[in-house]
Amino acid sequence: MGKFTKDAEDLLKYVGGKENINAVSHCVTRMRFVLVDPSKADIDAIEAIPSAKGTFTQSGQFQVIIGNEVSEFYNDFVAVSGIEGVSKAAVKNAAKSNQTILQKIMGDLGEIFAPIIPALICGGLILGFRNVIGDIALVNGKTLTQTSQFWMGTYNFLWLIGEAVFHMLPVGICWSVTKKMGTTQILGIILGLTLVSGQLLNGFSVATTAANKIPVWNFGFAKVKMIGYQGQVIAAIMAAFVLVYLEKFWRKVCPAVISMIVVPFMSLVPAVILAHTVVGPIGWTIGDGIATVVKAGLSGSFRVVFAAIFGALYAPIVMTGLHHMTNAIDMTLIQKYKGTILWPMIALSNIAQGSAVLGMSVLQRKNDRAQQVNIPALISCYLGVTEPALFGVNLKYVFPLVCGMIGSACAAVISVGSGTMATSIGVGGIPGILSIKPQFWGTFALAMLVAIVIPFVLTLIVGKKKLSAEDLLGKQAAKEAAGTALDIEKVAPENEEFIAPMTGHCYKIEDIDDQAFASKAMGDGIAIELTDGKVYAPFSGEIVMTFPTKHAYGLKTDNGKEILIHIGMDTVELDGVGFTSHVEMGDHVSQGDLLVDVDLDKIKSAGKSLVSPVVFTDKSNMEILKYNTDVKAGEKDILKLED
Repeated sequence: MGKFTKDAEDLLKYVGGKENINAVSHCVTRMRFVLVDPSKADIDAIEAIPSAKGTFTQSGQFQVIIGNEVSEFYNDFVAVSGIEGVSKAAVKNAAKSNQTILQKIMGDLGEIFAPIIPALICGGLILGFRNVIGDIALVNGKTLTQTSQFWMGTYNFLWLIGEAVFHMLPVGICWSVTKKMGTTQILGIILGLTLVSGQLLNGFSVATTAANKIPVWNFGFAKVKMIGYQGQVIAAIMAAFVLVYLEKFWRKVCPAVISMIVVPFMSLVPAVILAHTVVGPIGWTIGDGIATVVKAGLSGSFRVVFAAIFGALYAPIVMTGLHHMTNAIDMTLIQKYKGTILWPMIALSNIAQGSAVLGMSVLQRKNDRAQQVNIPALISCYLGVTEPALFGVNLKYVFPLVCGMIGSACAAVISVGSGTMATSIGVGGIPGILSIKPQFWGTFALAMLVAIVIPFVLTLIVGKKKLSAEDLLGKQAAKEAAGTALDIEKVAPENEEFIAPMTGHCYKIEDIDDQAFASKAMGDGIAIELTDGKVYAPFSGEIVMTFPTKHAYGLKTDNGKEILIHIGMDTVELDGVGFTSHVEMGDHVSQGDLLVDVDLDKIKSAGKSLVSPVVFTDKSNMEILKYNTDVKAGEKDILKLED
């Protein structure tokens, strides 16, 4: 029996069983499922599993956060489920059946950029370092490159890598597209090389070159400009897809015996021709158009409004997957304007969401289970990877997400208002300052301070009001702190007598106003008009039902009875306001354990009755011994069950 066998069995049950799993895999910290019917996943029950740190759904995949031991958990899950895991790529393909067309497009775009992100990060760090030694006066009013031949040599040498990353980017893009689409990758590399060949006028020099000085290929009947596509993203993607679909077409129609000769030639040559005559110029125009519009929005009269909106909405954009489009926009801005105002806002949004998690970490410092998610999410967010923070923490509680959005909007206003510009992309979070042009380091540092302080402070303020004792301390610690069990004599469950689950005025069930209960259609029992804020378990047993609004609980007792406790009348309309639950479905409770805290003032102010039915839904026969009188929680001799 494995370390996680029991938890794996529970997870299999709560995701809807083996028949509800289309595919399963895992990454560094999470189990990844593609479910046949995602609605069958019992999220509350899953998150109550000791090994599960949280859940979220992204790109059609239902993901369960396990942590660093996920590979061991995965092995135990495969063993108990009998389901053979598949690769992450297969899971992604299966998940597309759960995605909209837009999600599929954004997912494909993300998969194109994902393999080249490490190169962009490396290139960004190198350009940032070159900024430090070549553009900042660090020694007696001079830069390091002006004071030392070593630093000048280093500055020039590092451009070898910087140029390869950013000027030769179309090569990586064409390769990535062919890799993602399953066609011949070397053809993609060659196509990319033809877009940045040294024979062509460098794309970064086109704007400063007179039209009559641009070299051309002269075919007699037509002339084609010899322009390179250095740094161009959209043109490269479009050209690569032309190559992909040409290759797929020729592989389909060409006899296998000559395919080795025909398919590469008939795919690559037309793709290169179309890239330089049709697709490339169109892609260049589209990219320039997008860059012009974004630049106008970031530098025009309403740039502060644009910045506030983008800063606030970037985190939700990440959750939809649409953020992958910003990579193409950023690279086009860099190619056209030698820098991007967009990327600094993205880095600031990362910091703001991380700062909201920092606030949650401080609030939940005594909740070990929550900290297992908070700390790694915080670190990754401050380094530019926001998904663990967004899905594992901020979206779960909602208010930290909003606090982060507010802080991000404020920071974006400072960044755009000051014209802060980055020379590269890929370096996010706090290290993102290395991608900022040195003359803007001061304003970006101020924006970072705002992105740290505002979400952190807001999360602390709101969290102290919003979070329950269980959220702050953890379930068991909250119970211990609250003194959650009645002081009653403990006996064997089979010998337990019914105790009043709450304090208040007791009625026969048929005497209350609600006819659904008064008719005894759901079973016989009593009703108590609650006069204090605590509801306890009348018997030992298993919690078999917890209503999402926390106002109703089902208990299957150890002595075979089934009980429904419904707190108040029409309290379902309060959507959980006024209720703090201390149990989850599947929990085993002892007689006298606290089930829920009730804020009586909130219930009364909403105009709801506190008359609370306690009904035996198994149709037990009973004699009501006390009614039309006050009873106390834990009191016996309220009713007598008949065999």
